[in-house]
Amino acid sequence: MSSIKVAVVGTGFMGWVHIEALRRLGISIAGVLGSNPEKTKAFALKTGIAKAYDSYQEVLADAEVGSVHLGIPNKFHFLMAKQALEAGKHVLCEKPLAMNTEESAALVQIAAKYPKQAAGVNYNIRYYPLCIEAKERIRKKELGDIFHITGSYSQDWLLYDTDYNWRVLDSEGGELRAVSDIGTHWLDLIYFITGLEVESVCADLQTVHSVRKRPKGEIATFQGMGQSFVDTDKIPISTDDYGSILLRFKGEKKGLLWVSQVSAGHKNCLRFEIAGSKQSANWTSEKPNQIMFGNRDRANEILLRDPSLLGNDARKFADYPGGHDEGYDDSFKMCFRGFYDAIASGRTGPDAQYPTFVDGHREIILCEAILQSHREQRWIKVKE
Repeated sequence: MSSIKVAVVGTGFMGWVHIEALRRLGISIAGVLGSNPEKTKAFALKTGIAKAYDSYQEVLADAEVGSVHLGIPNKFHFLMAKQALEAGKHVLCEKPLAMNTEESAALVQIAAKYPKQAAGVNYNIRYYPLCIEAKERIRKKELGDIFHITGSYSQDWLLYDTDYNWRVLDSEGGELRAVSDIGTHWLDLIYFITGLEVESVCADLQTVHSVRKRPKGEIATFQGMGQSFVDTDKIPISTDDYGSILLRFKGEKKGLLWVSQVSAGHKNCLRFEIAGSKQSANWTSEKPNQIMFGNRDRANEILLRDPSLLGNDARKFADYPGGHDEGYDDSFKMCFRGFYDAIASGRTGPDAQYPTFVDGHREIILCEAILQSHREQRWIKVKE
């Protein structure tokens, strides 16, 4: 697919997911870098990657590396993305793009200086084929005029006060957590599908566990659930476990989003319902291979993911025939396909079709408006 070789920075859950998706596309991995030499070497050995870098400077100096994937704590995104672009590399960064709008705006400006280098953010949920199908149908006005949009993103991996990960710390991930970690996925997806921009927000957030028990040792994301630790430190937490957000979109459309990382029974569930004057569209990531189009005067329609039944845009991102389900891991593969296809065709400028740093910046602007709204308990207009 591409002659570009990739360096993957980060050896946690995201690093592993990125490597698997890249390999499925036939994209070569030049090497990996973790937070310390021991982790890097162990991860390289486990994944069968020959090169284990000693430092990020070594990654950037490697002439063999054409692209860098960043799957690291949020606080490192700005500097590492900036340095990669300045070193002549393409960059695909995990979300959120940065810790604040000052950083994300700077990254947008830096990326603009290097239009031939792709600067992307991994909003992989855009690439579920049925989400693309919903976008195509809305563009064709099959849903009619949009009235309102509602949805949620719920998880349970932080349900207990003994659940702990770097993401709960504002120093590592930023002042928001559930909203920025998963809520931005929903907000980006709705923008992608409908083209509607959020104009103002009214938010109410909650920190369920103001103190969490950190184990004296380390556990991986999503892998420490249900464990009890004898030796723990009590850590004060200020980031959000839950949030409900009223939305006003441009064009006088209304919306509602709630997010939770303490909702028992939901491991990773994004849902949306888009209500239009002709139809509604209802999709959930727990059943990603079907979407419901609701009707008033005739039977509702359940469309199963089948390339032969999808529109031209969605069909490009559905590899397997009907009845052969595609899911979470495939969304990464498809996002990366869009990214590297754009590089191969030279479409990496302002009109790039993959999620760009501009999209990442938009989400940070929304996050800051949501946080301000919560703190001031009032509607906040989103900055242009």
